[in-house]
Amino acid sequence: MCRCCVGGVAMGSERLGGAPVLGGFSTLTLHSCSQRCCHCCLLGRAAQAAGQSCEYTLMVGYQCGLVFRACCVKGQETADFAPGDIGDIQESRCPSPWLHDPGGGGPCKQQCRDTGEEVVCSCFVGYQLLPDSVSCEDINECVMGEHNCRLGESCVNTVGSFRCQRDSSCGTGYELTEDNDCKDIDECGTGIHNCPPGFICQNTLGSFRCRPQLQCKNGFIQDALGNCIDINECLSISAPCPVGQTCINTEGSYTCQKNVPNCGRGYHLNEEGTRCVDVDECAAPAEPCGPGHLCTNSPGSFRCECKAGYYFDGISRTCVDINECRRYPGRLCGHKCENTPGSYFCSCTVGFRLSADGRSCEDVNECSSNPCSQECANVYGSYQCYCRRGYQLSDVDGVTCEDIDECALPTGGHICSYRCVNIAGSFQCSCPPSGYRLAPNGRNCQDIDECVTGIHNCSINETCFNIQGGFRCLAFECPKNYRRSADTLRQEKTDTVRCVKSCRPNDVTCVLDPVHTISHTVVSLPTFREFTRPEEIIFLRAIMPVYPANHADIIFDITEGNLRDSFDIIKRYMDGMTVGVVRQVRPIVGPFHAVLKLEMNYVVGGVVSHRNVVNVHIFVSEYWF
Repeated sequence: MCRCCVGGVAMGSERLGGAPVLGGFSTLTLHSCSQRCCHCCLLGRAAQAAGQSCEYTLMVGYQCGLVFRACCVKGQETADFAPGDIGDIQESRCPSPWLHDPGGGGPCKQQCRDTGEEVVCSCFVGYQLLPDSVSCEDINECVMGEHNCRLGESCVNTVGSFRCQRDSSCGTGYELTEDNDCKDIDECGTGIHNCPPGFICQNTLGSFRCRPQLQCKNGFIQDALGNCIDINECLSISAPCPVGQTCINTEGSYTCQKNVPNCGRGYHLNEEGTRCVDVDECAAPAEPCGPGHLCTNSPGSFRCECKAGYYFDGISRTCVDINECRRYPGRLCGHKCENTPGSYFCSCTVGFRLSADGRSCEDVNECSSNPCSQECANVYGSYQCYCRRGYQLSDVDGVTCEDIDECALPTGGHICSYRCVNIAGSFQCSCPPSGYRLAPNGRNCQDIDECVTGIHNCSINETCFNIQGGFRCLAFECPKNYRRSADTLRQEKTDTVRCVKSCRPNDVTCVLDPVHTISHTVVSLPTFREFTRPEEIIFLRAIMPVYPANHADIIFDITEGNLRDSFDIIKRYMDGMTVGVVRQVRPIVGPFHAVLKLEMNYVVGGVVSHRNVVNVHIFVSEYWF
């Protein structure tokens, strides 16, 4: 884009009245720019000399026009400048008659005129002189109302000028020109149409049309898709056929047919086609009343005499079957009525059969044919299968009985205490192979007391201790200075062997020993299936010795054998006695064996005066029962 250089300053080219502002530096040299501006000034001088208007045209460009007008106006004021008088401009105190060159020392910012006596500054078109009579400022033509924008355009001020901007777009099919006008877009010429092959594009204002290249023959017209469709000439305003003839449309043309007399119902034209004669509807082989019915001809009509089970329909003029089931609903058959030509028949629903009268229905005893795998109960119109105890009816066919696997039911784990074995129609419970027997209820397992039944193999020096699911042969010897007590107790789950201190005469050490009794007991425990709280397993009852002056305190303690702190012992008062309760505080999974050494200390005045030792042999079974 070219820009004109005047006096060494680059000036952008801009158009008035909404023309685009042009910017950017050109590659012209200062000499060529000055030469071009001189030519523009000479044009202005020549116009002044010829008496023409000093207003420039847009053809010379904006900047050149400014120089043109400045030189023309200056010529009118001096009236003595000829086209060849360039020297005056160059020798004036103004370096340039149209623009001040800051490097040349001129006093004006834009236009400079030397009158001989003084230098007068002026501004280009679109600017106004400031109060300092040297500088120029832009005139806002939009605010001052000095623009020429049309209706529908907005004025936008620019430096030294203004431009008109359209308020709305031109719309589809139009484009905006440099003059702010809307111009139709030729879609056909620019190739932006979408006409398919075989169509010709025809431009219209704001749009275009696609016209087919194929031309239809006479008698056809082309539709919007280019297809040739037949023209119905018989529907045209001017009748194509003469009076007395009927127009019949054909493919691409039409024909005219002579009119014939219109005979009424029951009549037809004679062979000559001149008059109407009666039609014998009853003549063979026609059977208008239907097969088997009597037909009687009459002028222009006929009548029917229908068989039983039929009636004469005056509209269709035929014998029509009587639907007895619809005419007499619920009165002919007990269940279902089905119409037949001239009659009807009765039928029954599933589970019933037709009675001897051909109308009523009676129940069928389906159980007589043994449809069920086990038990059958006849019901009205059907039957019901049911099963014996331990079986259930199949969901698939409703007649087969399937065995109930009681062991697989949600409660199967609680039916038997050990193991459940399903059998046909029932189940059986079993116990571990040794040490247990099935209880009378057939579900629980009972421990076999081998020590009582005498089926143990303990020697004469061993004591048999029964445990859950077995027994243990243990030999307990009383230590020195102790003898075996004869009052050994046998309880339901606890077997005890007790040794009592027995000192020899004058044995001071034995007498001073606080241990009075050493007991051995066996406790058999199950594996607790749901261990949620401590289980109390042993109760140690202490008999308080009589001390006239002081009351003794009893202290219980577990001194040995408490692996993983699975047990503890607490003191409790029950029925006026002090009781030490041994509890299982952690779950233990059997088989498990441990020996707990328990001590009951009688403390008087801070000194242990009496001590009983109990060795508890704990056997935990692997079963929960």
